[in-house]
Amino acid sequence: MGLIIDSSLFIGDERKKFDLAAFFAAHPQEVPHMAVITASELLHGVERASPEHRAARSLRVEQFIASVEVIDFDLAVARRYAALWAALQAAGTKPDAHDLLIAATALHYGFDVATTNPRHFAHIPGLRLIDTKPYLLK
Repeated sequence: MGLIIDSSLFIGDERKKFDLAAFFAAHPQEVPHMAVITASELLHGVERASPEHRAARSLRVEQFIASVEVIDFDLAVARRYAALWAALQAAGTKPDAHDLLIAATALHYGFDVATTNPRHFAHIPGLRLIDTKPYLLK
């Protein structure tokens, strides 16, 4: 089974607020992936980092990106995205574009999503979220 990793897990791990290694160890049957938009979000964090932190953050992000399969935004996912977007708009919901791309990718491939921000995805019909609360650090 596949799993889409949201940037919130990586960011939480970097800030010592999430135990990413323990999360992965507890889900060995789940093959981790990331939507290409998540790679973009992480790379954006590198670009915004201060000069004294940029090299270390870049190395960490590149290692993480290399450790999971990055799923491109292709026409099949675009179709799923468009259908979700239209349905959510019709229901009066204005979804975040990045979160919707992650959700569309997961739904297209039949994967679950792991995020520390479940409320960002709660309105997406059919999307399965993995409980990440046990891996949050104080």
